[in-house]
Amino acid sequence: MEVVLKSTEKVIQIVINGAEVPARIWEGHTAGGVKCHAFITRIACCANYDTTEFEQELQQHDPPSPDIQHYDLRYIL
Repeated sequence: MEVVLKSTEKVIQIVINGAEVPARIWEGHTAGGVKCHAFITRIACCANYDTTEFEQELQQHDPPSPDIQHYDLRYIL
């Protein structure tokens, strides 16, 4: 599966193995056009490359769409 994602300003707390972890909500779509959301707790790039552009882009966040203003965590896989 291929997914294109954009970072949003929305950060929520999710519980992983009993610990609360911040997760930024990213919005996007699959190659077939299906809208989806990703709850990203960590992201990294290979240290062997120049990471300047990656680090700059990582600071850019779009406002969340109305779809994720209130997210029911029971529906997360």
